[in-house]
Amino acid sequence: MQNYYQPNIERMSREDMTALQNERLVSQVKHVYKNVPYYRDLMNKKGVTPDDIKSIDDLNKLPFLTKNDLRDAYPYGLLAIPTDDAVRIQSTSGTTGKRVVAFYTQHDIDLWEDCCARAIAAAGGTKSDVVQVSYGYGLFTGGPGLNGGSHKLGSLTLPMSSGFTDRQLQFMCDLGTTILCCTPSYAEFLAETIEETGLRDKIKLKAGIFGAEAWSNEMRVRLEDKLGIKAYDIYGLTEITGPGVSFECSEQTGMHINEDHFIAETIDPVTGENLPLGEKGEIVFTCISKQAFPLLRYRTRDICVLSRDECSCGRTLTKMSRLMGRSDDMLIIKGVNVFPSQIEEVLVGSGYSANYQLIVDRVKHSDTLEVRVELTPEMFSDTVKAVEGRERELRDRIKNMLGIAAKVTLVAPKAITRSEGKAVRVIDNRKI
Repeated sequence: MQNYYQPNIERMSREDMTALQNERLVSQVKHVYKNVPYYRDLMNKKGVTPDDIKSIDDLNKLPFLTKNDLRDAYPYGLLAIPTDDAVRIQSTSGTTGKRVVAFYTQHDIDLWEDCCARAIAAAGGTKSDVVQVSYGYGLFTGGPGLNGGSHKLGSLTLPMSSGFTDRQLQFMCDLGTTILCCTPSYAEFLAETIEETGLRDKIKLKAGIFGAEAWSNEMRVRLEDKLGIKAYDIYGLTEITGPGVSFECSEQTGMHINEDHFIAETIDPVTGENLPLGEKGEIVFTCISKQAFPLLRYRTRDICVLSRDECSCGRTLTKMSRLMGRSDDMLIIKGVNVFPSQIEEVLVGSGYSANYQLIVDRVKHSDTLEVRVELTPEMFSDTVKAVEGRERELRDRIKNMLGIAAKVTLVAPKAITRSEGKAVRVIDNRKI
């Protein structure tokens, strides 16, 4: 039996959803044009007025927004309401550059929490569950979003935040946590610690909701096996609202987008041209219900595929695939586009840990790539000759995947620093 939080929205017909999106988009464009001088100037430069936007078919007439615009307009330049009407500020983690801030009215927070409640329900959550929120709180959106969604659903909520792993596991065991919410890299860390401390039989987890990082299906399989759960992906970004922009259901074939609040497009990241459903491209979001910080056509730089294939869960919301990388912080090494997720697929698919680092450098005007990955405890007992053989094997597999050579260094278990927030996967020394 499927769980829904707002079935009238989650199962809405395409015709009704389109009508709702049309109505909200027209209203939102007028709101932004009237109240956000920065975006009004962009529209005027493109020769577009609110009267030109009559439906979602006119969306591509609007100018894009990028993270550079958010930085240029910092702090209040994209705020669409008086500050007296805003009740909260959240901020990005800063993993791809200078922090940007986003504003919320109470109405915006209520809708955000509804989106997160839908995600928890899709993972099987009910008011009878114990939800442990181990995302960071404070300015980071992960903790507040899932915390509010759990409250909306009526679940018992543990606002653990990240870190303090011993306490995380104590509460998980003592209070019978059934749903864990955190980054996939921290879930891997928790799973390792549970295994080491012999607590596997004492935990009651049934599901995990993991986001804020791109992660592979191979990593999903490992987490499900180690923790005895079903692992669900969740997607969001502070600029749009936070986690809950889209979420995975029991089918696990993509994340349903909360289309009553966010219109999704995919574009060619180079030309900006719209792409049809089913083609890989950069996903662009338009906020159609937010009051304080309603971004129109925001370029996320995240690469994925959109689909409207029928879903066995009964939801009719458009799906986005798992992230396939980012168009802005993809690595260009020796002229080749390289996404960390490609290398992770090779490593985890070959039986290695998901704890790895890519070290990029430039030696004598030539790019170099080193892949550092941990041996499992079983592999660590291998002879030096066996380890060298494993390194050669991985080098060959990575070269077959990427088309370029990489140095592979296998290190001892836990030699790579664990992360309790977002994992630092790439060290690019060419920028120094």
